[in-house]
Amino acid sequence: MKKYFLLLIFAVMFVAKSFAAPYDHVHLTAPDALEAVNWYVKHFGGEAGRFDRAGDGTVYPIDRVFYDDIALIFFEREPTGGSVGTGVDHIGFSLRNVEEVVTNIIQDGGTQLGDFIEFSGMKIAFVEDPWGTKIELINDADLRGMHHLHLASADPEKTLAWYAENFGGESDSFAGVLPGLNYGNIWLLVARADAAPALTQGRSLDHLGWKYEDLTAAAETLKASGVEFTVEPRSFRGIRISFVEGPDGVRIELVEPAEM
Repeated sequence: MKKYFLLLIFAVMFVAKSFAAPYDHVHLTAPDALEAVNWYVKHFGGEAGRFDRAGDGTVYPIDRVFYDDIALIFFEREPTGGSVGTGVDHIGFSLRNVEEVVTNIIQDGGTQLGDFIEFSGMKIAFVEDPWGTKIELINDADLRGMHHLHLASADPEKTLAWYAENFGGESDSFAGVLPGLNYGNIWLLVARADAAPALTQGRSLDHLGWKYEDLTAAAETLKASGVEFTVEPRSFRGIRISFVEGPDGVRIELVEPAEM
């Protein structure tokens, strides 16, 4: 099975690399976006910010945290449930002081899930934010800040191949153990789900996002590969966006900024 999986990934790499998309954002849900932004900045760093891609001078509310070129954005509404049990189980941050951060999170409305563990020489912990998103904390010296997206699927090999084919990324194994896709600024990993994952839309982690220079051309290519569009490309605040459905009910936004 492992040999078959590696052959499958290598087979799709040539298609993926010819149409690779930069990873752009994660869209979470919380009743108070500013409160959630401040909570994430306090515990994971980053820079609080606002939508600024339209270039029309409009000043929008602060609703996101920037981790270099990845944004963690908040819908301001009550989530219908947490991330666990959906097609995106959790997100990950890489920090030097994992134990200290966990202690601070517990004191600030978060919850620790299970005990500290060691993985390939790295200390790991799992927590849940006050709004239901599961977060992995890992001390990976090779990539600090926002670190990975960990999906859940009944067929991890097939799901990973789907993302490689449609969104590119470098096929690699994290820590030499976990097969995944490396986008340079973030890892995408897939674990085996115990049951069929629920839809992400409406949950505390609503959707993932990739960025394209030409959304029209991207849509044509993705449709030719059989990708299902739930929202066709359209204008939004001076940029263009669309939505597709990934494997295991994962909602995915495609973004064409005003400038790239």
